[in-house]
Amino acid sequence: MTDKTPLTLIGLGPMGQAMVTRFLDAGHPTTVWNRTASRADGVVAQGATRAATAADAVAANRLVILSLTDYAAMYDILDGADLAGRVIVNLSSDTPDKTLKAAAWLAERGAELLVGGVMVPADLVGTESAYVFYSGPREVFDRHVDTLALIGRPDYLGEDHTLAQLHYQAQLSIFLSSLAGLLHGFALVGSAGVSAKRFAPYAADISASLAMYMDHTVQAIDNDEHPGDGANVLMMGASASHITGTSEAAGIDSALPAAVQSLYDRAIAAGHGKDSWTALINVMRG
Repeated sequence: MTDKTPLTLIGLGPMGQAMVTRFLDAGHPTTVWNRTASRADGVVAQGATRAATAADAVAANRLVILSLTDYAAMYDILDGADLAGRVIVNLSSDTPDKTLKAAAWLAERGAELLVGGVMVPADLVGTESAYVFYSGPREVFDRHVDTLALIGRPDYLGEDHTLAQLHYQAQLSIFLSSLAGLLHGFALVGSAGVSAKRFAPYAADISASLAMYMDHTVQAIDNDEHPGDGANVLMMGASASHITGTSEAAGIDSALPAAVQSLYDRAIAAGHGKDSWTALINVMRG
């Protein structure tokens, strides 16, 4: 017998498997289900219980964790299952509006939704660097926080279901944009035959330097003050234009720098030319 909360985890991609391993290591009885049943073989060998169907997996425990591609997959998998009394912790990525619809759909069936967003790759789940955004009913979060903490530091953001999804997508916006910029830089120097290895120290240097802009950026945004005594929109916009032109001349895709240039062009058109580059947020806000 164990006093550890039993749970069900549905979705056994790399992330789901990593989470199951953490729960099992901590002594939580864990039931699993995946469309491709063979994906459960490894965690079953570790001690997980394989459910024959998704409905059986849901019926096994009150706490049900989903690690799926999106919220549409939740409907496909849970439709027809008895959800009454269940807490559904959905760690899938999707848009805030779809998250709200999912909360209503589950409520109609007697279940409660806790929205989550895991902010590390699978191999870091459960480590000190792992953290997970959560939003939804506070009482539900508090009831299961000790269990959820096993996969990463639980950061509760509030009752509004959309908050975890917004934070998750905001983090990914920074991450994906940065990765795309990194690749574009390599492509740009690569057009002249420069290897990625040769350019890597400079790429690492500029990537590391981004953190130094954080305090200034936060202050400018929260105070809505964008003094242009440093790098103003006109100056930065000229650089953005040069990057686009250089990309086109080198014969590499210019969509990314052109998108950035568009932000500066629109900021200038809106009268922000002499403001700090942080004024671009006013263009992004529409």
